[in-house]
Amino acid sequence: MQSKILSRRDLEFMLYEWLNVESLNQRPRFADHSRETFNAALDTCEQIATDLFATHNKKNDQQEPHFDGEEVHMIPEVKTALKAFCEAGLMAAGQDFDVGGMQLPCVVEKAGFAYFKGANVGTASYPFLTIGNANTLLKCGTPEQIETFVKPMLEGRFFGTMCLSEPQAGSSLSDIVTRAEPQEDGTYRLTGNKMWISAGEHELAENIVHLVLAKVPDASGKLIPGVKGISLFIVPKKLVNSDGSIGERNDVVLAGLNHKMGYRGTTNCMLNFGEGKFKPQGKAGAIGYLVGTLHRGMANMFHMMNEARIGVGLGAVMLGYTGYLHALDYARNRPQGRAPLNKDPAAPQVPIIEHTDVKRMLLAQKAYVEGGLALNLFCARLVDEERTAPSPEARTHAAQMLEILTPIAKSWPSQWCLEANNLAIQVHGGYGYTREYNVEQFYRDNRLNPIHEGTHGIQGLDLLGRKVVMQEGAALEALGEIMHKTLARAAAHPELLAYTKSLARVLQRLASVTQQLHGVGDANKTLANASAYLEVFGHAVVAWMWLEQATLCLNKENHHDAGFYAGKLQACKYFFHWELPRVHPQLDLLSNIDMTTFDMQDAWF
Repeated sequence: MQSKILSRRDLEFMLYEWLNVESLNQRPRFADHSRETFNAALDTCEQIATDLFATHNKKNDQQEPHFDGEEVHMIPEVKTALKAFCEAGLMAAGQDFDVGGMQLPCVVEKAGFAYFKGANVGTASYPFLTIGNANTLLKCGTPEQIETFVKPMLEGRFFGTMCLSEPQAGSSLSDIVTRAEPQEDGTYRLTGNKMWISAGEHELAENIVHLVLAKVPDASGKLIPGVKGISLFIVPKKLVNSDGSIGERNDVVLAGLNHKMGYRGTTNCMLNFGEGKFKPQGKAGAIGYLVGTLHRGMANMFHMMNEARIGVGLGAVMLGYTGYLHALDYARNRPQGRAPLNKDPAAPQVPIIEHTDVKRMLLAQKAYVEGGLALNLFCARLVDEERTAPSPEARTHAAQMLEILTPIAKSWPSQWCLEANNLAIQVHGGYGYTREYNVEQFYRDNRLNPIHEGTHGIQGLDLLGRKVVMQEGAALEALGEIMHKTLARAAAHPELLAYTKSLARVLQRLASVTQQLHGVGDANKTLANASAYLEVFGHAVVAWMWLEQATLCLNKENHHDAGFYAGKLQACKYFFHWELPRVHPQLDLLSNIDMTTFDMQDAWF
């Protein structure tokens, strides 16, 4: 029976026919791998996700974690599923052999993890955050920190979090006020509050490793204003003894759980650091260990934040993808109504998939989720290029591409795969709005992602204000070069010529508008409509993703899987006919430097 989490056929098309993942095996890091080992890893992920994650997704939502004042309680299926995940070695799937990893390419690792995101995004959050935490410490931590905290995380004994925001600061991290006071033994004592901390408290592992942003006071005892004063600290829930055994409880406590409309299976916490409930080593204050260099906390934390942003995009894709597959299955099996010209009330009803408007909604979902998956897997493939490409030039090029695509990989699926969930509910009709069916939960879960890890507005500011102009536009130029190579390849096929012209026109207008916006001479005006710029840029990128796929699907009429390729071409056609034209009114607005929203006054509302 076809999976309703993710189409394996689509996944293998993207990995093997498009991204040529097998070519990575020629590189020393991946030389022990083959298509067979990749498929074996994907099989393992699909099986565990199907058998142990998807099976408690609804129960996880209906019986969310609760706090009794002392500890958090959750349904036992969460721990069972995570135990299987860890025992399969998946926490370290992309890591070196010498730390117990599989050395899978990032693109294969993320393809496998996609199953868990689609099966149960609440339970998948625990390993997702732990893997990101471990990757950050592998880049920035000391050998002792890696031995003490990272290896237990990769073994699945410890789990990890990221603690950034605070109640008064929100996304404005320059305004955090958590203090880290230096101690004579080289450690720090942290005091403060952190809000919206996913997976911040639970009993799923021996320990929780918090990565915490805080400020070290200057000589006068004052905190340094802005992001320049921020440092990064490891603050474990429980201290770890020199022999690796678990020590006393650190001064980190759960103040309470937040109750979200979705993602209910993930504990979402307000944490108090240093309130004195616990007194490690005899006094109040959460003991923390500096990661990297003092006052470089934001730069170090961005390793985890950027990984999380792409991961949030993948999660948004997968919630949209599983919703699409549920809607497709429902439409094929739900008889209702007849063709418009069939006036015989005694004629049998037809499956709703035969109604044109239902096909429209399904085709839109297919275009959004398969386009979004292509984008996220392409970014994962860029990670492999950045790490292992033979030449420094190729690695630099991949890094530039990742920089400029990260805001898109996070934000575009968060907007449009959420719309796919909206359409999945609509396909189900009245049933879709009931809790007896799964699609309403997918929508609620996915609604978090436009906020998670930087809102649309923040991603727009990052893209337009920083990414397109950094290094004198080097990243934008690198992206433009590879997109135009795709246009040249596609233009050789008469079936795709109209699409190449459409996308070329959008790219030309986007380049012109980018110059106009940065030529205004007023940053407030340049960035006033950054979210619209983000949407235009995202649609152009996903149109490129569809053109990339379409070039591989031509002349497949006699293929044994001809229907698969025809479906891809039809989804590409939909995107170019229905979606890409949306950007031209937005480009008009941007080129006119429209100040309607900027000029609005508080008193006018």
